[in-house]
Amino acid sequence: MTERPSDDPFSQTPSEARYEPAPSLGKFALWIALFLVAALAVVLGGIYFT
Repeated sequence: MTERPSDDPFSQTPSEARYEPAPSLGKFALWIALFLVAALAVVLGGIYFT
């Protein structure tokens, strides 16, 4: 009972391995801006409703 290495789905060579690319700087800045807008809305809403 011999198995060929090509039958094993976990035996990928480094060139075949797929890695998720790092998030771009623009996408990171977009998340920061979204967080700041949400924080500003919470602060302004808290001031308005008190």
